Amino acid sequence: MSGSLLTLVVAGVASFFMAWAIGAGSSGSTPFAPAVGANAVSVMRAGFLVGILGFLGATLQGANVSEAVGRELIRNVQLSPLAATTGLLTAAGLVAIGVFTGYPIATAFTVTGAIVGVGLALGGTPAWSKYQQIAALWVATPFVGGGAAYATARFLRSEKVAERVAIPLLGGLVGLIVANIQFVMFGPPGESASLSVAVGNELSLPAVAGIDAGALLTSLVVTAGVAALLRRQLVTDRARGQRRFLLALGGLVAFSAGGSQVGLAIGPLLPLLDPFSIPLTAVLVGGGLGLLAGSWTGAPRMIKALAQDYSALGPRRSIAALIPSFAIAQSAVFFGIPVSFNEIIVSAIVGSGYAASDGGVSGRKMLFTVLAWIASLAIAFGAGYGIFVLINTVAG
Repeated sequence: MSGSLLTLVVAGVASFFMAWAIGAGSSGSTPFAPAVGANAVSVMRAGFLVGILGFLGATLQGANVSEAVGRELIRNVQLSPLAATTGLLTAAGLVAIGVFTGYPIATAFTVTGAIVGVGLALGGTPAWSKYQQIAALWVATPFVGGGAAYATARFLRSEKVAERVAIPLLGGLVGLIVANIQFVMFGPPGESASLSVAVGNELSLPAVAGIDAGALLTSLVVTAGVAALLRRQLVTDRARGQRRFLLALGGLVAFSAGGSQVGLAIGPLLPLLDPFSIPLTAVLVGGGLGLLAGSWTGAPRMIKALAQDYSALGPRRSIAALIPSFAIAQSAVFFGIPVSFNEIIVSAIVGSGYAASDGGVSGRKMLFTVLAWIASLAIAFGAGYGIFVLINTVAG
């Protein structure tokens, strides 16, 4: 085996370990935590479902974030096999510590910090414009996600709007988002497209005021269909309709988690694959399998921590937490920004929990979690930079 191929194999093993750690922690635990907290699904079943859905999301939506992590965090250099392996192992080690101690470590913080650290140690220059995008999303997420979750929970609790009206309206909003998110299956080779665009192209309706009438009509049909289906379910059996909507939301968030989080594991590998002509789809599948393995073997512990330790959520507050989480996750996937699902979900859980005086939000737990997020970014950056410099010095 040639030296370059051997180093690629070593980096690939590190990437798979990172994918496992993410599946066991961030993408594997957060999507169904509110559903488990609301007793809509068991811990073990949640771990099984999130593994399957995360794998599908990784395969169908993982390209944007993978490219950003692999090629856009550092300028003027290409990550070497040693740099990629060092960054991945550093980040994976920190995430694994979080999994086994019960505190959710923000995976995007650790991977971004480690890759930037090794990239600078390699002689690269900072990609300030990309950092500004990333920082803006990270800072806005607690306020936007938590605020939207709080407002949604208050809307669901309002006596002025009946639940059989409020939930279908929210379901229609979710349907509108689903109709307009990007999938590789709907686009031409090498590109993605939304369901509304794909159907609109088939309908070939004339544009109205510069808007694709076919795409607009498809979006409206999906929105109305989801709302009507939810209303029918709620009229037949309110509790059952709530649980099904909650599980559907958990599934959408799990899918989105796979599409975003797989890039954190396989992104650093992309510059190493260029000489071998390995297709990105094959790498996404491999990363998705790593997420699936982590979800099935390590996620239940973190699901329990998020579902029970942060806030005592009922079905309505769980729905309020998952809707903004899904919207933020898909925005991050669309713009190719690495994002922490722990940050998204925890912020939304806290926001929806504050909508009621009996939300049971643990302030002490939240303080330690935020400190862990900040520390993970700083430690990952310092460790990535220092370890790579040390290895280069010893090898030299």
